[in-house]
Amino acid sequence: MKVKTGLGQDSHRFEAQKTDKQLVLGGVVFENEHALLGNSDADVVLHAIANGISGITGVNILGKISDDLCLKQGIADSKVYVQEALNYLNDWEICHISCSLECKKPKITPKIPEMKQSIAQLLGLMVDDVGITATTGEGLTDFGRGEGIQVLCIVTAVK
Repeated sequence: MKVKTGLGQDSHRFEAQKTDKQLVLGGVVFENEHALLGNSDADVVLHAIANGISGITGVNILGKISDDLCLKQGIADSKVYVQEALNYLNDWEICHISCSLECKKPKITPKIPEMKQSIAQLLGLMVDDVGITATTGEGLTDFGRGEGIQVLCIVTAVK
């Protein structure tokens, strides 16, 4: 058996003004929160996962491929970007995901079970194979001061 790990990261600032756009993290809507700034739904959790999968496959999804999907085809749902990343796994199978969010707002902990379920379903994993943690980082960064959200993600795959 061979094992690979991919490290994914993404970050987005909050939109300056509250709009009709929703805050989506891990495919879960956070009601009554400012959305993140981005061309797509700006789901930083799913973007970090896509980047982690790209670390395994060597095919960068966020960039030209996601821009084509979003800007040319109008596909703003980040689940589609993760599904696109999965297309390049070939014989590799994801067996575990671990995501760490850094932000002051919103409160992540109440939504962790729903986020884990959403990610597990998207990736074909058991809920127990998805880990999510959150921190404010003691307010040492822009994220911990409430200006946006940063996500680090490790994707483990086996063959």
